[in-house]
Amino acid sequence: MKISLLAGKPAPPGILVDVPRLIAAYYTGVPDPAVPAQRVAFGTSGHRGSSFNLAFNEAHVLAITQAICLYRARQKISGPLFLGIDTHALSAPACATALEVLAANQVEVMIAEGDDYTPTPVISHAILTYNRGRKTGLADGIVITPSHNPPHDGGFKYNPPNGGPADKTVTGWIEAKANALLETHLEGVKRMPYERALRAPTTHRHDYLKAYVNDLGNVINMDVIRSAKLRLGVDPLGGAGVHYWARIAERHALDLTVVNDAVDPTFRFMTVDWDGQIRMDPSSPYAMARLIGMKDRFDLSFACDTDHDRHGIITPDDGLLPPNHFLAVAISQLFQNRPKWTKKAAIGKTAVSSAMIDRVTAKLGRKLYEVPVGFKWFVDGLLDGSLGFGGEESAGASFLRLDGSVWTTDKDGFIPCLLAAEITARTGRNPGEIYRGLTQEFGEPFYDRVEAPATPWQKAVLAKLSLEQIKLTELAGEKIEAMHTRAPGNHVALGGVKVVTASGWFAARPSGTEDIYKIYAESFRDEAHLRKILEEAQTVVSAALTKDATPKMAPLSPAPHQKTAREAVETWENEGDPN
Repeated sequence: MKISLLAGKPAPPGILVDVPRLIAAYYTGVPDPAVPAQRVAFGTSGHRGSSFNLAFNEAHVLAITQAICLYRARQKISGPLFLGIDTHALSAPACATALEVLAANQVEVMIAEGDDYTPTPVISHAILTYNRGRKTGLADGIVITPSHNPPHDGGFKYNPPNGGPADKTVTGWIEAKANALLETHLEGVKRMPYERALRAPTTHRHDYLKAYVNDLGNVINMDVIRSAKLRLGVDPLGGAGVHYWARIAERHALDLTVVNDAVDPTFRFMTVDWDGQIRMDPSSPYAMARLIGMKDRFDLSFACDTDHDRHGIITPDDGLLPPNHFLAVAISQLFQNRPKWTKKAAIGKTAVSSAMIDRVTAKLGRKLYEVPVGFKWFVDGLLDGSLGFGGEESAGASFLRLDGSVWTTDKDGFIPCLLAAEITARTGRNPGEIYRGLTQEFGEPFYDRVEAPATPWQKAVLAKLSLEQIKLTELAGEKIEAMHTRAPGNHVALGGVKVVTASGWFAARPSGTEDIYKIYAESFRDEAHLRKILEEAQTVVSAALTKDATPKMAPLSPAPHQKTAREAVETWENEGDPN
């Protein structure tokens, strides 16, 4: 990947988004559903795009919201819908549009007091809190956010009554219905003026902040943090959690400083990401350069992305920890310090996360539940407690409450940050120090991810890559132990391929949100071995994607059954660990 000369530097005025033009384009742009890039498309985390290129306009939001109303009626979801937004420029206009449709459809809607921003995990928490003990009249939610995407993007996510990201069955139905509405010029969309929608008897105010902040002591040991008197710093990166952190500090008596509480839809206070764009990614050392520069002011500092479902942890000695490092530390510490969690609770990871997690899991004597990319695969396990933890290499995670019951079924950026403080307070060592201890015990991994542009055709080819197309018996000088096109944990298609040896692996897959493909690789030997793995992986991908190739688009062998986390644990107990 070519690193921009602007990477890690303050954003120059010339790259800031023109907010008035962006919002004008939202209202005036008319997408053409005959153009694939202008249709509704739910990727790994909702529908995303920019109004500038007719990918996120009022018509999209009208169609998606009406489709969700129809889905709710079809599924007899009659409880309240919890509606939240982040701080992207397109989020507030999209929220107004969505409310006009929801009110016209007589949906009971819960919006934030004071029109405050509402993080993704807070919506999940609200849904689950409302639904606890209920069998009927269940709640669901919408979060209007493109996550950490650049300021010109908008996004729209639906969370069904399980509180987590909707699975493909749900999003597929909503997507198809929304596109059908676009094709009929929005015929059938119900709508009322915004001022009427605000005053509608079905529109209610909800104190999201108080409910979430007051409950944090049931998932994190706040007493331990408070007693240690740690100096904590946090940068909300101008995101939806901007008003939450000060209340967390006040409610739980923590020495926590919010280093930047600015909200600006241009995000001009950010340092530029690796590719020359502004991106609120707490796992990027370029986007986090400002907070990294403050690392010596605090015992621990952290940040979250714009909708606060991803985390970044900074220590004085190590700077920004790679997400894989903290995931391994979090798992190691959680499963040794949560005595009320069931001994059967498994550990969930995505297939592209570090194999250090596999080694830590084995040492703990727990089941590893390895799934494709996408937090939706952890929802059922977190909900029923068969998963104690679910995490992604892209810095998304959630875990159970102290008593072993569900906290959120969507990614939560707050609790990994607070867990880092709990770990530091309890052990006297920060997560970077603990990770170095893990490398002494299990070996030091070298991990990297590379990205490259890909056409829709190339992405489709890579997603359907068959094992027969991979002419390898060795990888970087080692015998191949396994090749997967389905995840070992739940038997679901990876949408790509993963090749594993005794001391390394690579995985290749198309992006679910951008026209790129990604190659992930890891070596437990050294940097040179990692580069060799990446080189050979690139050869495999290039051969599959060449225009002269006629790759077999053979269907995957049918999986007998998509396994839930609970079923995977039962199989492990009865037949031994299949991973």
